[in-house]
Amino acid sequence: MNTRPLSLTLVTLAALTAGAALAQSNMPDAKAGAKERCYGVSMAGKNDCAAGPGTTCAGTSKTDYQGNAWKYVPAGTCTSMKTPTGMGSLMPIKS
Repeated sequence: MNTRPLSLTLVTLAALTAGAALAQSNMPDAKAGAKERCYGVSMAGKNDCAAGPGTTCAGTSKTDYQGNAWKYVPAGTCTSMKTPTGMGSLMPIKS
């Protein structure tokens, strides 16, 4: 009896299963819920993106609570986040 086709089938099935598991691990966790961009709440160098002129993206904000730098936060929490400079904002904060 030739076991080669069975072995090939099992290897293929294992690869497909591993690929599906990896794809799901990169998807947002349903329990984590939706996220929103919140401006003015990140610490210097801890922003997720959009840190204004002279910066490139994530981790490039120059000051704490920089108004034009945002961080992802759970949906519905941004405008209730209090910082030493005011509340978080769903829109960039002008300095």
